Amino acid sequence: MSELAERLKLTVNGEARRVPAGLTVAGLLAEIGLAERKVAVERNLEIVPRSQYATTALAEGDAIEIVHFIGGG
Repeated sequence: MSELAERLKLTVNGEARRVPAGLTVAGLLAEIGLAERKVAVERNLEIVPRSQYATTALAEGDAIEIVHFIGGG
């Protein structure tokens, strides 16, 4: 099996991205380097509850939008 066959093509915040097959939302956030508690994630126009990040598997063609919260004063 080729390396490309083991990777999924997603759109993350409008940009094409290839990620390992079997990746979850939590895994994607870790790969990008974002803390789960500081983001909101939408998958195919539906909000993913934070409690489901570790169990929500990504699939070929998914459209992911990630909003990163930044604190300020």
